[in-house]
Amino acid sequence: MRILRHILCHATGLRLATASLCLACAAVVTAQTAPYKFDFGAELGMSGYIGDANRSNIFKKPGFDGELSVRYIGNARWAVRGVLSTFGLSGDTQGMADVLPGEATYSFTSQVYELSVRGEFNFFAYGIGETYKRLKRWTPYITVGIGGAMASSGGNTSAAFTIPMGLGIKFKRRERLNLGVEFTMTKAFSDKFDGPDLADLNQIKTAFYKSTDWYSRFTVGISYEFGKRCETCHYVD
Repeated sequence: MRILRHILCHATGLRLATASLCLACAAVVTAQTAPYKFDFGAELGMSGYIGDANRSNIFKKPGFDGELSVRYIGNARWAVRGVLSTFGLSGDTQGMADVLPGEATYSFTSQVYELSVRGEFNFFAYGIGETYKRLKRWTPYITVGIGGAMASSGGNTSAAFTIPMGLGIKFKRRERLNLGVEFTMTKAFSDKFDGPDLADLNQIKTAFYKSTDWYSRFTVGISYEFGKRCETCHYVD
């Protein structure tokens, strides 16, 4: 009996030691690999206009663009991002092949406010530290989404649905600090972002899909991750 109790005591101690070691290892692994759920960012850059007063040069009269964003990080490959932005658009018809009636010229300036939700797909698994997942500190990505915008030009205001489409590059400077550059082209389902005078040059009652107003943006940004995922939960990516 004494020998049996001795064996049981040793077995119990071994199980406890093994369990403690497993918990310690799990804690270490979790501490090394736990990602963050969100990041908050700010972007600055320039904007451009494509429409009746500028048919091809996307940065002919560049404006200033400022953006704030919140991103939900699904995993190393995809994310969903909300973007609030404001930027200027401007253009004129001087020197264009298409002339206005009476060879008149037209110019405009608009201030645009846009709120959009976009999906992002990373070409590489993006992250730092988790070498077994083959993460990379940089990745190109593509983004597309849907939004709404309001433009004010010459005392007139118009609103429209928008579809932003773009591509960019992210770089993880530190575990929670990200840098990036992005170029987007946005389709506005309105022909009045360049003012009401150019809304119907050819006197055609256009449907929304025939509207000609687009805008582009080129930005550089910085973001910081927060909202660490549960360290004690057991889950599989």
